[in-house]
Amino acid sequence: MSVILGINAFHAGAAAALVVDGRVVAAIPEERLNRIKYFAKFPKLAIERCLKMAGLDIRDVEHVALGRDPKANRLQKVEYTLRNPSKLLNLVKTRSARSGLDDVKERFVDELGVAPENLRFTQHNIEHHLAHTASAYFISPWDKATGVTIDGSGDFVSSMFTACEGADIHVKHRIYVPHSLGTLYEMVCQFIGYSKYGDEGKVMGLAPLGGDAYVGTLMDMVHLTADGFELNPKYFLPFGTNAGVSINDQGEMMLDRLYSDHMRDAFGAPRDPRGPITERDQNLAFAVQAVFERAYMHLLQLAHKVAPSERLVMAGGCVLNSVANGKLFAETAFRETCIQPAAGDDGLAVGAALYVSNSILREGRRTLMRDAYLGPEFSEGEIRQALDQQGVSYTRVERQPMLDDIAREIADGQVVGWFQGRMEWGPRALGNRSILAHPGRPDMKDILNARIKHREPFRPFAPAILAERQRDVFEHDHPSPFMLHVYKIRKEWRDRLCAVNHVDDTGRLQSVARDENPLYYDLIKAFDALTGIPVILNTSFNENEPIVCTPTEAIDCYRRTKMDILAIGPFVCKKRSVA
Repeated sequence: MSVILGINAFHAGAAAALVVDGRVVAAIPEERLNRIKYFAKFPKLAIERCLKMAGLDIRDVEHVALGRDPKANRLQKVEYTLRNPSKLLNLVKTRSARSGLDDVKERFVDELGVAPENLRFTQHNIEHHLAHTASAYFISPWDKATGVTIDGSGDFVSSMFTACEGADIHVKHRIYVPHSLGTLYEMVCQFIGYSKYGDEGKVMGLAPLGGDAYVGTLMDMVHLTADGFELNPKYFLPFGTNAGVSINDQGEMMLDRLYSDHMRDAFGAPRDPRGPITERDQNLAFAVQAVFERAYMHLLQLAHKVAPSERLVMAGGCVLNSVANGKLFAETAFRETCIQPAAGDDGLAVGAALYVSNSILREGRRTLMRDAYLGPEFSEGEIRQALDQQGVSYTRVERQPMLDDIAREIADGQVVGWFQGRMEWGPRALGNRSILAHPGRPDMKDILNARIKHREPFRPFAPAILAERQRDVFEHDHPSPFMLHVYKIRKEWRDRLCAVNHVDDTGRLQSVARDENPLYYDLIKAFDALTGIPVILNTSFNENEPIVCTPTEAIDCYRRTKMDILAIGPFVCKKRSVA
């Protein structure tokens, strides 16, 4: 038996993953365990939980794979520093902040309290974007594909094109910092008042409310070239380093200002995060999404030229832009995609481990990741104990009666917390740690925001649809099991799905197949039987916090919000009496 532990640490989305005999058996971001969003230090709790879930000990780990390689792209780093000597201090600071994994065994001794003689693993440093590519390619059903990764930066690279074949990933092209689509999007987010790490999704949701007044101006920020693109430096401050990101003492990601004074000259004062969203801010959101999509499609077209295939594997933080993903089939030669569900840097833990298994050890055992349920699960006894400890009344219900009851409650307009099976891997709630509601009630968005989510009113909620009905409701039938594509909703369904139909008549869907999640599928099926709607509104089970992981966290969220019902394992809790 081979045991490979993958780690992302001292970078956003600290996480651990365990690959045993070529199969991903566990993967957890640290934030779900320590409750610090985008935690960026050492994933101590995630490592311990992954090993516990697999029934293994640190002494069983033969290989530790890290999704970073300080030796990668040294020549480009030196050349950049020589051209920009004022950036040397920033680069040194960045290198120092991430030096905590130079000696992994020493870190294990310090963080996990492990005796050095019990650490027999070999350490592997995998270049950031190779690990991203591996995280998508080695979970796909294909033995040949084009690989594209796009993010802010990692190991001095912001994008990589690869030819993936068999057990090998051949690098065809890299785009180096300072040129980064992640930096572009993040800078505009900051300027319009979304200055926290990870706010890009909010701006993606805001974009359809704007118009094209600034698209021409923002085109000047990104110059497309024969081998990629270049950012215009006059808009950015600081420019060309990783110094815009730091980690505080609590392990939280902190962002420095990225926009230059030229942005003020062009668009006026940046928005105060507490202030109203103006037409200017909406138009800037629209423009950055449009310019991003233009560059995104350009990169995909270039990648197809250097590594031609109709199959595309993708990862990297920018690949979480599901709006762009939904359009690539019409604007590029690709016909199938496989996207790592944890496309951001948490996915490096899986990717680094799979790269070692496939490309270094040549184990020849591929993982087909049909679902993303790789986190912890809890027994009936553990759930009952948590309910009893908090004094919550509950009823134990058999499978089919529970499905019938919950489907009926959702059809009647009740909001349901749904806590079942193993926690999802990646940023999306995919039916195991979800809040569920009726997708066709005109007041449902307001109800969810007022009573539970407290989100900006422009942000859409997601539709989860029976996979075989996707083509009936949406204008594209390529599956989206990890909620990473946005498609147009067909005209005849828009009013019936008003709670999940965004202002541009789109939905970021999850296509649900029965063999991927039978319980969740059967719930949607039961709701369809009652309403004639093969869709349920699905949002993450949380309230301004990381998605809940444990029964206790789910019960806490249920109790402190105005959620109507909690279906947790075989138990159903209700805040009102139901006839």
